[in-house]
Amino acid sequence: MLKHAKLLKFLRVRSVPTLFWTSPIRLTLFPTPVSAVFLVLGLFIFGLGEALLVAASSGVSPWTVLAQGVVVQTGWSLGFATLVISFSVLVLWIPLKQIPGLGTIFNAVIIAAVLEYVLPWIPAPSNGLSGLLLAITGVLVTGFGGAIYLIANLGPGPRDGLMTGINEKTGWPIAGIRSGLEVSVVVLGVVLGGQFGVGTLLFALGIGPAVALGLHLCKRLFGSVTRTPSL
Repeated sequence: MLKHAKLLKFLRVRSVPTLFWTSPIRLTLFPTPVSAVFLVLGLFIFGLGEALLVAASSGVSPWTVLAQGVVVQTGWSLGFATLVISFSVLVLWIPLKQIPGLGTIFNAVIIAAVLEYVLPWIPAPSNGLSGLLLAITGVLVTGFGGAIYLIANLGPGPRDGLMTGINEKTGWPIAGIRSGLEVSVVVLGVVLGGQFGVGTLLFALGIGPAVALGLHLCKRLFGSVTRTPSL
């Protein structure tokens, strides 16, 4: 029982750790090279996880379900609906006192690029089981990439900024906040007319624990270095 409790310790993560690639200044146009490299690396991994989920063909991510619902209600294109949702989420940052940074911009650009150029190279699953395993892998990879780029401290993407803003205001566990947001978005998207699948539920319930696990692993692996070197 105690052993299992230790294994699930990551679910109690309540903050983003400060490690050697953490930028000492969030709002900077000239981050240290190590912070910039890990920001790009984390976002690439994050985008790769999203691509794996799409390739699994078992359901899109919760925010895409919401975008589909907006499309049904408005007749907008999926891309425009996604853009409007992103700006709407940024508005929610205001009461949480979250401020966009380089990471906020890079988030949109790099993840979109990975989906555009890497997704076509991922082979389609041969059966339902392999598709399910690919979807689970996608969620875990997305969470790990999210942890790496959040630790870089150069500004989160719209959805992650909402998560970290609520965390800073309330002190609630990151896993619970993110899962709550994703489930809420799925419900709203379905009500509006969006479609979901098994992969959607996996992402909604798993991305919070996956990000928390990524943060926990990074802290365990690199916790001995807690300040950014001068580069």
